[in-house]
Amino acid sequence: MEKIIGIRREDKNQWERRVPLVPDDVRWLRETHGIRTLVQPSPIRAFADDEYRRAGAELSEDLDRAGTVFAVKEIPAALFREGKTYVFFSHTIKGQAYNMAMLRTMIERRCSLVDYERVLDEDNRRLIFFGRYAGLAGMLDTLHGYGLKLRARGIDSPFARIRQAYQYASLAEARAGVEAVGAEIDEKGFPEELCPLVVGFAGYGNVSRGAQEIFDLLPHKVLSAEALVEMIDNFSSDNLNLVKVVFSEDDLVRPLQGAFELQDYYAHPEKYESKFENYLPLLAILVNCIYWTEKYPRLVTREYLKQRTILESTPRLQVIGDISCDIDGSIEITHKATQPDQAFYTYFAAEDRFEDGVQALGTTVMAVDNLPCEFPRESSLEFSRVLRDFVPAVAAADFSRPAAGLELPYPIRKALLLHRGEFAPEYGYMKKFV
Repeated sequence: MEKIIGIRREDKNQWERRVPLVPDDVRWLRETHGIRTLVQPSPIRAFADDEYRRAGAELSEDLDRAGTVFAVKEIPAALFREGKTYVFFSHTIKGQAYNMAMLRTMIERRCSLVDYERVLDEDNRRLIFFGRYAGLAGMLDTLHGYGLKLRARGIDSPFARIRQAYQYASLAEARAGVEAVGAEIDEKGFPEELCPLVVGFAGYGNVSRGAQEIFDLLPHKVLSAEALVEMIDNFSSDNLNLVKVVFSEDDLVRPLQGAFELQDYYAHPEKYESKFENYLPLLAILVNCIYWTEKYPRLVTREYLKQRTILESTPRLQVIGDISCDIDGSIEITHKATQPDQAFYTYFAAEDRFEDGVQALGTTVMAVDNLPCEFPRESSLEFSRVLRDFVPAVAAADFSRPAAGLELPYPIRKALLLHRGEFAPEYGYMKKFV
């Protein structure tokens, strides 16, 4: 049987220029595994149509000949074909209401769905992700926003020289720009009224590591959550004025009874409450990188910000880089997602209102929900490098057979949310959402 795959054109918005498989890997699949690739033409894709054509792909609007269609973001419901297999980020496993109509259509048309988010190894570690690039771009955008915030308050700072991720030609150029700011900080320091400038990272996974990769280009001191409290109480201007703190789960919550146990927290979050408000007053910037659902306590609430505004006319926490971007989620004031060219809005706690853009007062939120698209070529290259090794098995699989008879590697079987319109047993809980 001839093995043909399709690559769908991304059209969710003007910023989405990423691809699941880059031309070099399309060539490798053809030359090594005899897999043909159909690619929908695109005027905005980070890799031009001619690059795919030179790699041996066929440019085609019609992907019906492909047994499996690969994409990055959600696919409009009207485009699903009866019985076909699709591989993309569906954003459905939390029961996201905005994608349930899409999922219902896939069920009705007896489609199969492999979701990148659930491609996991035997230790439940994600294998295919854009998370590092979300962190890289998110940190750049957050630092840029902080520079704008200070400028709006009439304070000149080195952060004013940091641009948003999409405004750099490459990651290398962005890194060089941040390194230059680091050299300026080394030479001149910070305005005294900003010190100590504490940047907190909630979470320590791939997204957080990407964000820290950018931040670590600046001169700084690393402290634990406990050491942060002591440092603030005994701060002197002789200390290095830029501080990084990475918060893990036991920094974020405490058990209602007994001692903290990580697995118990994951299994029974209702037995825990937030203690993050112990640290929030000490942060100038919060970078949120945690996985969150409604069963977990929030990091930042509207009530906390309201009470803090009563205590301080200008609270220390100025900017939240919400890379996780769960709407009304762990950061309760993340009330909408943004796009790179309008990345920020500001929350005024006393009036419980929002205003677009970076404002001098209030708490400014960076809530771009497609951050990796700010580095579309580089993030696609890294993603494709991992994905391509799973493509031969997916392309060879006969998804018309019963699920038990599918010869798929463990990570792909783990990611098979739907098979011929039926939820895999592990995802049976999703029935209540649709």
